[in-house]
Amino acid sequence: MQTGILLMTYGSPRDLDDVEAYITRVRGGRVPGPDMLAEFRRRYEVIGMSPLIEITRNQAAALERELGSEFRAAAGMRFSEPSVGAAAEDLRARGAERILGLILSPQYSPILMAGYARALEAAADALPVRCVQAWHLNPAFIDVLASRIRAALARFPDEKRDQVPVLLTAHSLPKRVVVREPEYVEQLLESARAVAAAADLAPERWSFAYQSAGHTPEEWLKPDMLDVLPQLASAGHRDVVLAPVQFLADHLETLYDVDVGGREQAQDAGFETFVRIDSPNAAPDFIAALADVVRGELAAWEQAEREAAWARA
Repeated sequence: MQTGILLMTYGSPRDLDDVEAYITRVRGGRVPGPDMLAEFRRRYEVIGMSPLIEITRNQAAALERELGSEFRAAAGMRFSEPSVGAAAEDLRARGAERILGLILSPQYSPILMAGYARALEAAADALPVRCVQAWHLNPAFIDVLASRIRAALARFPDEKRDQVPVLLTAHSLPKRVVVREPEYVEQLLESARAVAAAADLAPERWSFAYQSAGHTPEEWLKPDMLDVLPQLASAGHRDVVLAPVQFLADHLETLYDVDVGGREQAQDAGFETFVRIDSPNAAPDFIAALADVVRGELAAWEQAEREAAWARA
């Protein structure tokens, strides 16, 4: 049986002229005001636009090679092209007889991510479909991030390395979401703890913060990265490693929010060295981790189908 693997993520604007339409889709049809639009256009211009779509396509191509001839993989975006529907049609055209959707966020939130599953189900027509949910503690995935932290720390001189703090981050959310779904935040913290342990970081060596809070007046999750960095500096640190536990490819939140905004905040606070870990992107170890997630989910899917058949017998 040919299995289609549909990698799904947010997407990004094609160019500066597409920023308004993209942000409008992300905001559920609400057009951004002039100030918000100007700020997002500025940020995308600073980073030379987001490479997320190209990276996700590269991840899909590499995953297809990793899994072998019985698999086809494609990339689908929730808020831009290629859409989830277009990607599902591509998989069907290439012979897929069932489709497994894999959202490129290891921590799963029904509130935040149900739209991916709905889009896939609507596009799959008569094909059997299933979506991977939380895979935030997959050992291979945890090892990918831990190895990036070790590599980042290796850039420091021996006499400094053991004192450099590591700040693990995740995308912030409105506090109202967490009130409805506290399990999602717990998944983020579980990932952070597992990555820190795999990287052999002592408890006092690492901390956790949120980043990329939205442009709305409501309360967002704390602590925020931009608050924690000055606190670390006040404790006497002059070097820091920042490690997102949720972002699996370079995009606006890494290339601008961390590399530009976070770095500026760190320099203003007195840091001499600010290092972000390399994003997994399409690196072989991360592709192997994705393949491990896929194989595990397919085994669970097939077991569920067998049990359903036994129940009907």
